[in-house]
Amino acid sequence: MPLFLLLLPRPPSASGHERSDSPEAKISGAMQANRSQLHSPPGTGSSEDASTPLCVHTRLTGEGSCLHSGDVHIQINPIPKECTENPSSRNTRSGVHSCAHGCVHSRLRSHSHSEARLPDDTATESGDHGSSSFSELRYLFKWLQKSLPYILILSVKLVMQHITGISLGIGLLTTFMYANKSIVNQVFLRERSSKIQCAWLLVFLAGSSVLLYYTFHSQSLYYSLIFLNPTLDHLSFWEVLWIVGITDFILKFFFMGLKCLILLVPPFIMPFKSKGYWYMLLEELCQYYRTFVPIPVWFRYLVSYGEFGNVTRWSLGILLALLYLILKLLEFFGHLRTFRQVLRIFFTRPSYGVAASKRQCSDVDDICSICQAEFQKPILLICQHIFCEECITLWFSREKTCPLCRTLISDHINKWKDGATSSHLQIY
Repeated sequence: MPLFLLLLPRPPSASGHERSDSPEAKISGAMQANRSQLHSPPGTGSSEDASTPLCVHTRLTGEGSCLHSGDVHIQINPIPKECTENPSSRNTRSGVHSCAHGCVHSRLRSHSHSEARLPDDTATESGDHGSSSFSELRYLFKWLQKSLPYILILSVKLVMQHITGISLGIGLLTTFMYANKSIVNQVFLRERSSKIQCAWLLVFLAGSSVLLYYTFHSQSLYYSLIFLNPTLDHLSFWEVLWIVGITDFILKFFFMGLKCLILLVPPFIMPFKSKGYWYMLLEELCQYYRTFVPIPVWFRYLVSYGEFGNVTRWSLGILLALLYLILKLLEFFGHLRTFRQVLRIFFTRPSYGVAASKRQCSDVDDICSICQAEFQKPILLICQHIFCEECITLWFSREKTCPLCRTLISDHINKWKDGATSSHLQIY
């Protein structure tokens, strides 16, 4: 309730001279006493004050004056000094109200501004951080833009210095990708595979390997295939990468040629299922052999670190070579565990199900869900779904579950049964 309404005179009660003892009456009496004190000159008192049994105590505090009436407390804001000292004010009550109201609004505004200043400051700090990050990125972009011509010049120089190695690497990678994709496609075609295509792949891989070794016959790169060092006087880092990379590709080509030979074997001599196990065994042998081939080259390079007559460098070279051998030994045991598992699968030839009867095949219309053709040696899985033996064998080369219901059939994936070759480059 506004203050000037509380300062208005209270109308007399219906009972005449009797006063109510309710809290509202006490508050009204206290307000009338306060108003009479405000309007009366100093030194004069009111007759009502002496006869009123209500005791009014006024206390000035930092926040305002408080009127005590029994157990009732009323908080009244103090009158600003500007309002009390203004002699030109005609209506004291309205002036007091306007000044007090203005002071309250000014306090509220200052409080709201102080609260609103906090998120603004936070937003400003985040904006400054974002602008600083943007400026750093822009500076980096400008630096790259200025340095781009020099980077291009150095890149062209490096390419010209190693043009032979780069061209040969691109050629070997292209040959590998083409041959690998062609072999996988021929394995997928099964009986419909082209014998001419397989023979061409075999000749192409063999010719590429022979041509490569003949071109660089002075370096005797084929020595690395039998764990000997090529005929190079001093091995630098780039020469080591050159020897190891070429040897790794040649080994891939050799085992891919063996897979092409298996593709050329007629189905009545080696069925499709047996061919898949041979592909898997050849790939594991290839990876196992490729792990050991780089050891002599890298060992020689690490030991030659101390050829300058310095005992400290020679000792450091021996230490690095020993650490390299320890790491290769750990890798050997990891591959050995995998290779033993592959050998067990190759000799046991686990079956994924049992042969399906003609009645069971007729219940599913004699159509395989994978090849969408009539069943060829149908196999009934434990989930009661029927597939061709060759289809389901090829499926479990990459999966463990049934193609239809996703029931777990195999404990592990028999990789590389589709004739694929790992694209991993064995550098170390």
